[in-house]
Amino acid sequence: MKILMTTLSVLALSIMAAAHVQAADAPIRILLVTGGCCHDYDFQTKAMQKALKDQGVAAEWKVVNEGGKGTQAEIPLYENPEWAYGYDVVIHNECFANTTDPTYIRKITGPHKAGVNAVVIHCAMHTYRAADIDDWRELLGVTSRHHEHQSEYPVKAVAKDHPIMKDFPADYKSAKDELYIIEKIWPNTEVLATSISEKTGKLNPVFWTNRYGKARVFGTTYGHSSATFDDPVFLRTLSRGIQWAAGDKRE
Repeated sequence: MKILMTTLSVLALSIMAAAHVQAADAPIRILLVTGGCCHDYDFQTKAMQKALKDQGVAAEWKVVNEGGKGTQAEIPLYENPEWAYGYDVVIHNECFANTTDPTYIRKITGPHKAGVNAVVIHCAMHTYRAADIDDWRELLGVTSRHHEHQSEYPVKAVAKDHPIMKDFPADYKSAKDELYIIEKIWPNTEVLATSISEKTGKLNPVFWTNRYGKARVFGTTYGHSSATFDDPVFLRTLSRGIQWAAGDKRE
């Protein structure tokens, strides 16, 4: 009987180990929500997809580009309460600054708070900035309402041991891009890297992680220009951020 129980225990552990390996090897299931004002979203989408592929990361993508090219939209995707079901991570790369309806915004933040992991890029930080509620800003992990001019900003890693920042170049400068001014860092945010304002000399987070409810979030304020989405250091960091954010669903 003791031998049988030992055999069953070993078998169970083997099955669990095999399942873990299979989960780790499975493609990352990504929902990319993109569109709105001011950017070449088709180019950025293709650049992200290629970057993950070049890093050897298997991914299954669903891309939703709705809402037109303005600053205000309520896209049909979020009308379905299960809009995020089945994805390891949702990438928000949309730009709708003047959408303000609290009920609509909470259709987005609710699933994230319940455990849907996220990556937030550039103008996602200014999306819903005209809204009175803070739900979206708490999901982002930072609050920003404006940006400074485009420049090639030095980027300093401040969390060098974080897996996202592994081997990040000490002398790295961004491609020509906007610097978003961060007015608030939310309590569950860990700043990974910063850039200095050329106007004020103040530090601003440019890469970070956040915990929002049961979800984990990776964010970057860079991502305005096509040059940024052609920059290998940015793309490698973004790819690692996507992998990190998806991790809770794959561990």
